[in-house]
Amino acid sequence: MFFAVADVVQDPVTYTLMQKCIAEFVGTMFLIIFGCGVCANATLVKSKGFNAGFGTVVMGWAVGVALAVFMFRLVSGAHFNPALTVAFAFHEIGGTTWADVPGYLIAQFAGAFCGAIIVILTYFKHFQETDDLQGKLGVFCTFPAIRNGFCNFMTEFIGTFVLAFVCMGLSPYSGKIGDGFAAFTIGMLILAIGYSLGGPTGFAINPVRDLGPRIAHFLMPIGKKRDSDWGYAWIPIVAPILGGIAGVEVWLLIFKDFKL
Repeated sequence: MFFAVADVVQDPVTYTLMQKCIAEFVGTMFLIIFGCGVCANATLVKSKGFNAGFGTVVMGWAVGVALAVFMFRLVSGAHFNPALTVAFAFHEIGGTTWADVPGYLIAQFAGAFCGAIIVILTYFKHFQETDDLQGKLGVFCTFPAIRNGFCNFMTEFIGTFVLAFVCMGLSPYSGKIGDGFAAFTIGMLILAIGYSLGGPTGFAINPVRDLGPRIAHFLMPIGKKRDSDWGYAWIPIVAPILGGIAGVEVWLLIFKDFKL
């Protein structure tokens, strides 16, 4: 899931690339703690939130995104998503350059993986008690409700297109509204995408949000578990990257000379 206002308000402090990467690592880690954490709470047996439902999961992701954006928006731009980082680098949006991309992507992946490990530690006994192997996988990563490669790809492409396009649409306002409200609008965007477009695939809309926890599911002992569904794993990686690029490009095509 990518979660940044495109043109961030520049803080008087000049941050180094290392500081930006640390912000991307920590922000992505918290994003996964909140997001995969709410999935675990709603899915794993004997948890207080067991069977809370899809609405609770969407809300948990949305609030988690908003909080992470609020913390690090002025440091790194609060991408937390390779789809946004790559799309922004094409036009150096928000000061993102191609030189930033490798560090950002490594930090985002590491943060996503570490966030998933923290969720495992938090719910370790509940994983052991749960026999729903598909549900356990769903704590970490996405899979389609109806498996069709083309339709699943298009769902993730469209969701990420909407995310990038709306982020670009919010960017001219980012210097004119408070930091808290800017983060709130991004949270509302995730909420809308989840409720409106999340049904078919679970709205990954972020390669590392899916890949980092999927690898954690593959590697870590969580009791009985199914395979990590590697045959599907390429879709929430490739489709969001292409969707993010398309969303930025279409916005620039229409509104390149837009002035607030």
